[in-house]
Amino acid sequence: MLIDFFCKVRQYKVPCTLRELLDLIRALEQKVVFANIDDFYSLSRTLLVKDEAYFDKFDRAFADYFKGVSSLELDLSNIPEAWLKKHFEKQLTEEEKAKIEALGGLEKLMETLAERLNEQEKRHQGGNKWIGTGGTSPFGAYGYNPEGVRIGQEGSRHRKASKVWDKRQFKNLDANIELGTRNMKVALRKLRQFARAGSSEELALDDTISATARNAGYLDIKMKPERHNAIKVLMFFDIGGSMDDHIKVCEQLFSAVHGEFKHLEFFYFHNCIYETVWKDNNRRHSEKIDLLQVLHTYSRDYKVIFVGDATMGPYEITYPGGSVEHWNEEPGSVWMQRLTDHFDKVIWLNPQSEQQWPYYGSIQIMQQLVAHKMYPLTLAGLGRGIKVLV
Repeated sequence: MLIDFFCKVRQYKVPCTLRELLDLIRALEQKVVFANIDDFYSLSRTLLVKDEAYFDKFDRAFADYFKGVSSLELDLSNIPEAWLKKHFEKQLTEEEKAKIEALGGLEKLMETLAERLNEQEKRHQGGNKWIGTGGTSPFGAYGYNPEGVRIGQEGSRHRKASKVWDKRQFKNLDANIELGTRNMKVALRKLRQFARAGSSEELALDDTISATARNAGYLDIKMKPERHNAIKVLMFFDIGGSMDDHIKVCEQLFSAVHGEFKHLEFFYFHNCIYETVWKDNNRRHSEKIDLLQVLHTYSRDYKVIFVGDATMGPYEITYPGGSVEHWNEEPGSVWMQRLTDHFDKVIWLNPQSEQQWPYYGSIQIMQQLVAHKMYPLTLAGLGRGIKVLV
């Protein structure tokens, strides 16, 4: 059984190995879980999936193998929170529960759920048909049905659900869609280089055991500095103009990098890098920072990430005076070249759809300036960019 299950998971492109399968078999032999499909789901996902980016594919493989659903295309992540908010719980007697009929199997349940998703337009509670709460409908939370799909409820109450579908928070970890803050953090964790730094605040367990053994069994505690991510990141964000269409995803990236890197510096620019940048958009005209100062301040081992759609008139990159905001004595391409010459690792993340890139001459020019290390701001693009920076 487990070999077939393992093959099904691999079929859905989850990169698990025989080592993980053997770990799963050993866990079952030790009765870590027993005769409970939900527990087995949690255990198998923990052991077989090593990257959160594959959680959604694992969900599909699991549903396909155990439920016989060959195509699970229902996305419940967009169900409004208000539909599932608990205002009351219906208390039914055993006689009332016995009168409630099941729909008749998982296939019928999933078919009916798809119909409800297409038809329902507002919140329902206490009913027997729609997705809602506190009723006898097969779909929703905090109600009762002998055979239903539990959605948006913490924990089991009656243990009657045929399918537990707590809104799949990893649905959008798809390699080809734009990222959210959480997803970006998952991807950025691959850009890590840990080092011991600071005061001794962490127990060195191995050293403590060795020292205690050498000390005839008397406890000899050893401490060591905590591990911190030693990667240093310098980011340049394009702001304003056509980038207004990408504010949300840039804010998400900005939030994600702040949470992942201790050594992080950032600056803003508009359309193309010129002789000055800034850190506060409210004071962009009064508190500009000389780009030469940036080059002299940050060492070449900083990982540099440009974020922008590179959508502008080509002359803004290639001509003196090409800037739309001021007169630049030297072309933006000259300043870009100085940056790429100074820093060892440079990439450009572009929120513009990659299919649109060939239609913009400015993007072609900017790709050349960053040695064709421009990547789309998707999970796959960010992953490719991080491999270049590592």
